Amino acid sequence: MKKNRLLSIVVPAYNEEEALPLFYEQLRDVLDELPDAYEIIFVNDGSSDKTGEIIEGFAAENASVRTVHFSRNFGHQAALSAGLQRAKGDYTISMDGDGQHPPKLIPEMIRLADSGYDIVLTQRIEPEGKSSFKKWSSETFYKILNKVSDTQTLPGGADFRLMNRESLDALIALPEFHRFLRGMVSWIGFRSVILPFEVPERLAGKTKYSLKKMVRLASDAVFSFSMLPLYIGLSAGALFFVLALIEAIYVLSFWISGRSSSLAPGWSSLMFMMLIIGAILMIIMGFIGVYVGYIFQEVKHRPVYICRTAPSEKKSSEASEASDD
Repeated sequence: MKKNRLLSIVVPAYNEEEALPLFYEQLRDVLDELPDAYEIIFVNDGSSDKTGEIIEGFAAENASVRTVHFSRNFGHQAALSAGLQRAKGDYTISMDGDGQHPPKLIPEMIRLADSGYDIVLTQRIEPEGKSSFKKWSSETFYKILNKVSDTQTLPGGADFRLMNRESLDALIALPEFHRFLRGMVSWIGFRSVILPFEVPERLAGKTKYSLKKMVRLASDAVFSFSMLPLYIGLSAGALFFVLALIEAIYVLSFWISGRSSSLAPGWSSLMFMMLIIGAILMIIMGFIGVYVGYIFQEVKHRPVYICRTAPSEKKSSEASEASDD
């Protein structure tokens, strides 16, 4: 007997044709053992391989599967947002389809939510002795972000989480164009608990999260949740103002003591100071420019993503028109 409760699973996918069939099999094995009704929302993030065809095959075979297709690749955070906005469940779980977010944790996540937590966060635990650039860069990023931001983000956190209806509605209400969901989930508050897990190997294929995408996500996180870059510029300006004041007092002391003749023309020091001040001004202007750029993109009110009609929807529409004729 199914409980009168719906569980939504949101899975963004980008060029995961090799991993998705294996992941879907693992996910179904777990969900079919649960007493809850469920829906699975696959979001095709503009894949160039057969990902779209594969998830349409899932939908044709299982009425509980829904599909969303982007018109192009809008990114992982946009794909997650699209799925979360369409989720109807009392509990919604977001996870990747490469197998590194193990479906076997879902029952434990539900148990924690049933015990009173609004949000169940997961935290990656890397195997002992394993060292990689991605691990080092992730640890460094979270240390810096939590130092400069008022919103504390879970180090080693993942977009593998459970949210109840109330917390998800609060998250969906946030209108940001530049989206860093881990920070946004932390910002909305609500009672949360952390579930650590060891990251398994990918089921197939290679990671699609390039260094460029990692840097872009880090930039969105820092500039969305911190004003520190502006304060750095202000602090540097204040420091050099103090140094300039000390320099003025030093030069004035030569004039007061009658030793002005010993002051040599300081062309090199003057150029040095001009270069330093110019660099500081450029840094400050650069930071301001980034914030203005973010504001510009927000005020245009462009959508975070654009969807195209799914093949299954086209067939349904054509069948409907034929029956009307």
